[in-house]
Amino acid sequence: MGKRIVVTGGSGKAGQHIIRYLLDQGHDILNLDLIPLPADLEGRVHTLKVELTNSGQVYSALGSHFHLSEPFREPLGLIPDAVIHLAGYSRNMIAPDEETFRCNTLATYNIIEAASRLNIKKIIIASSVTVYGVSYAEGDVDYPSFPVEETVDANPMDTYAISKVCGERVARGFSRRYGSDIYVLRIGRIVAPEEYKEAMFRSYVETPEKWAAHGWAYIDARDLGQMCDLAVRKNGLGFQIFNAINDEITNYERTADFLARICPGIPITRELGAREAPISNRKIKELLGFKEEHHWMKYYE
Repeated sequence: MGKRIVVTGGSGKAGQHIIRYLLDQGHDILNLDLIPLPADLEGRVHTLKVELTNSGQVYSALGSHFHLSEPFREPLGLIPDAVIHLAGYSRNMIAPDEETFRCNTLATYNIIEAASRLNIKKIIIASSVTVYGVSYAEGDVDYPSFPVEETVDANPMDTYAISKVCGERVARGFSRRYGSDIYVLRIGRIVAPEEYKEAMFRSYVETPEKWAAHGWAYIDARDLGQMCDLAVRKNGLGFQIFNAINDEITNYERTADFLARICPGIPITRELGAREAPISNRKIKELLGFKEEHHWMKYYE
């Protein structure tokens, strides 16, 4: 049976694919964003224009109707079954650091607080693998160990990733306070279907030594949709952090051989799968049942 799900930032690159996947699973979606959805989604999903840094707007939006009709056909007083919070600045240097931090932390706080006070028991929050402190470090910084699992210390020095760590701590506190399920997805570099043919992915494969910043890992936007659906459906886990990553390393080498060549001094804490991504998705597979559908080799030319 489908759920009523509020998605924030659904008009963005990842959000569009996540919404399409959720619709295909039978869910009813309300999109909170400042920009419209693509034309193919506009007739299926209503977008409510919301400034997420305004707590009053957030609270009102989470209690909104999902569909505009004349007259309204939805009963009053319905609350969503789940909220998926994707909105925010997606990296550093889109806005000045102060604005990046302000918007990302305040929007996340407002969503979690309002959803909690409305007794919405399932909240999914977009974090990032940048929290491991390598992607936007000042100069070259190594991962502390491989594989990078969720227990590895989140110790970034850049504003964007610090804002994500703050959001994770807010999620943890509110989950404890309200006894709700709040699942944090540490999302890898998102790859949309058309991007497998573009220069960045070609560089992943042909010059992998350049891509420690992305952990030699990625997430297909459509597989991220599956992860969100699984997170909505799986109850009772409380506060959890999951690496949202596809299964395999983004080049043709065996993982252990590649890491020994590129990062010879970094500890290996367990045996790696033959081509396991250095940022591991083992937890999301074990606890949520994620099964990769979009392996990069299916699309790469």
